[in-house]
Amino acid sequence: MSLRTRLQRRLKGIWAPIAVQIALSLGGCAVGPDFTPAVAPQVSGYTAGVLSATVSADGAGGAAQRFAPGADVSGAWWRVLRSRQIEAFVREAVDNHPDLAAAQAALRQAREVAAADTSALLPSISGDASVTRNRVSSAQSGLAGPASLYTLYNTSVPVSFTPDIFGGKARGIEADLASAEYQRFQLEATYLTLTANVVSTAISDASYAAQIRVTEEQIDGQRQLVSLLEQQFALGAVSNADVLTQKAQLAQTVATLPPLQKSRAQNRNQLMAYLGRLPNQDKGEAVRLEDLRLPRDLPVSVPSLLVRQRPDIRAAESQVHQASANVGVATANMLPNVTLSASGGSSALALSALYGPQTAAWSVAASVAGPIFDAGSLFHTKESKVAALEQTSAQYRSTVITAFQNVADSLRAIQSDASLLKAQVDAERTAAESLAISRAQFKAGSTTFLTVINAEQTLLTARTNRVKAQASRYADTVALYQSLGGGWWNRIDETPASEAKPAGIAAIFTPAGALPTPPAAPIN
Repeated sequence: MSLRTRLQRRLKGIWAPIAVQIALSLGGCAVGPDFTPAVAPQVSGYTAGVLSATVSADGAGGAAQRFAPGADVSGAWWRVLRSRQIEAFVREAVDNHPDLAAAQAALRQAREVAAADTSALLPSISGDASVTRNRVSSAQSGLAGPASLYTLYNTSVPVSFTPDIFGGKARGIEADLASAEYQRFQLEATYLTLTANVVSTAISDASYAAQIRVTEEQIDGQRQLVSLLEQQFALGAVSNADVLTQKAQLAQTVATLPPLQKSRAQNRNQLMAYLGRLPNQDKGEAVRLEDLRLPRDLPVSVPSLLVRQRPDIRAAESQVHQASANVGVATANMLPNVTLSASGGSSALALSALYGPQTAAWSVAASVAGPIFDAGSLFHTKESKVAALEQTSAQYRSTVITAFQNVADSLRAIQSDASLLKAQVDAERTAAESLAISRAQFKAGSTTFLTVINAEQTLLTARTNRVKAQASRYADTVALYQSLGGGWWNRIDETPASEAKPAGIAAIFTPAGALPTPPAAPIN
């Protein structure tokens, strides 16, 4: 795509097409490199091996999942978990979080800068009118007599135009547009990060809540056992050592509860922040792991499309584009500039004669200016832009590598954590059976109470690990959708706050007036 086409497609407003046409038709070609997007990595997959369906396990989060290569990613990907509460969380975060508002404003700022710089492609016209009252002594002219008193009326309309012969201005606008594209994909990255963080934090909250429930159930069971042992000790059926051992175990289990409660509280504070609330505005809405559902089919984008879907890759590409255009700007600065100027107006001693044929005055001029000796300043400035282009190109490649790593990590995590959950479910079942047998053997007098204590601790650990494994499966699904770009191309994230305001005729030919007062932004 040519520079002319890119500028005409991206600039908006009534003057932009005219400006581009005039500048490029007069300018011929723009110096500097023409940007071309990098070629996507020529690979057929993300991992070394073949992806296979996951194993299944009993309980929440245990459904088997299979991969669907080439499938598209939904714009509202969080709905695959089938949770109305998560959807409500995401909607509230998108509506309220200031980071999104800041990203929208940054995008608008970049677009306004590009629109403002478009004026450099058009002639500049100004107007001047003045009236002066003069008293001149005749002696200044070597004459005798009274002083001369008169009023002089002047009007002038200067016009100046610097043709963009070498395309330096066009390259500058190209850099502005690339900067706007960078801000656009920063907006998409902010949206993706925010929504993924909201869903992940809600899942973490559900995990902490489930771990707390497991611990509280274990504490209740251990307290009942302490009460039973105290009764048996009173009857002489058990020793006091057994009672004290169980009380010590109960105390250890109780001690694990405050850290979980602290972690959940801090996680809730983070969730409130993502929702745009203050910590004391927590209304207690929560998600339960048991209410979530895993999607059966997981999309896996074609590797060659990932570079067009990841916002961070597109943002890095925009930085390369901007750096490429800046090389053209620096190159054009080393070449001469031609300036065409004209001025028309009139001067008269009476207002009624101001526009008469005898009072008209005009001038036309052309000038050429260019560097002759600058001790290598412009050359080294250009070379610094070339180095910046090489830097951003390397950073782009690094971003692509990291993106492919993210997808591969997510795919492996989905497979491994599915197997882990199955193992943890089996371990919990075995631990529960072992505890039941240990208690029965203790009652029969065939084992010590320490065996029962160890079995209790094993079961608590197994149940806690099973809850963590369940949460990991949901979190892995979120991570995959995030690593694939979050489906931003299937929704519209930009709002009117991100669009440059149309200037119109009135704004172009009249003063801007007073600046508006910024609106207050209270935190609800």
